[in-house]
Amino acid sequence: MASFGNRTHGYPRSRGRTWQRTGPDRASLAITGAICAVAGFFVLGILLGPAAMAFGWLSLDRSRRSPRKVPTLIALVLGTIDTVLALVWLF
Repeated sequence: MASFGNRTHGYPRSRGRTWQRTGPDRASLAITGAICAVAGFFVLGILLGPAAMAFGWLSLDRSRRSPRKVPTLIALVLGTIDTVLALVWLF
């Protein structure tokens, strides 16, 4: 019997093979990491620097070629600078 055009043979997305939509959004993690990195320059750099690096690392996608890469790199680089400056200031 015909399926009246509702064919799923060539379309793997229609069979539930898409990425799961649960968990944190990568763009939100990148923006949160960038905010933590900027705030780390002013207060609690020893805590907010590693948090920014963690958020930046978690927001990286597998391809690393997406246009949303800028907040991720900001979070990683500024988080590293925050952490190093806080450690230098402590010792």
